[in-house]
Amino acid sequence: MRGMTVNADPQELAKFSELAHRWWDEHGEFKPLHAINPLRLQWIDALAPLRGRRVLDVGCGGGILSESMARRGARVLGIDLASKPLKVAQLHALESGVEGLEYREVSAEALASEQRDAFDTVTCMEMLEHVPDAESVVRACAALAKPGGRVFFSTIHRNAKAFVYAIVGAEHVLKLLPKGTHEYAKFIRPSELAHWCRNAGLEVLELKGMQYNPITGRYGLSGDTSVNYLVACSKPQ
Repeated sequence: MRGMTVNADPQELAKFSELAHRWWDEHGEFKPLHAINPLRLQWIDALAPLRGRRVLDVGCGGGILSESMARRGARVLGIDLASKPLKVAQLHALESGVEGLEYREVSAEALASEQRDAFDTVTCMEMLEHVPDAESVVRACAALAKPGGRVFFSTIHRNAKAFVYAIVGAEHVLKLLPKGTHEYAKFIRPSELAHWCRNAGLEVLELKGMQYNPITGRYGLSGDTSVNYLVACSKPQ
């Protein structure tokens, strides 16, 4: 990484590192990640079956998605630039006895320079809205996927409704997330993300909304991409 500018916001890394010890508390600050994980895991596995595949989880944090994909039979590498959440992820994997799972402190861009076309599936969930240059991460994810591979993203739309739901509602009213978790200016419109994907050589296969029901406390997939949404892409052969 010497000579390269790392595509990370030190404040963002510090924020998630401060909460690292709470990552696997299903009733704590990361409760929403635990709540959406079965949904996103099933969606990924349905579009790109995980068993026996080599999978990269970009921005893995404490390893909630990485570990669940390994449990589905994938060989998973989780990467992040926040060292404390990575240590939490490694410890939890060790305690859980999960096989086929490893973690590295490295950026997607740096890994792309050493392992191009290496992964059957690349996931980058709830991460793009936390980096200075999201398009750079998209390009790196595309480079890391094998020809014929799948690349998955999830992030938050940038509009008035998303501001109300994701920041005012989730952080201040319902207190689902710690205040300051998200910064509105870093939210990404689906059209912007789709454009970056196409520029990186990816074909957009599916765009889904992810909605939270405050009454049931559950998340579901829908056609409404106005707040949280997921994008599935393929890399041409």
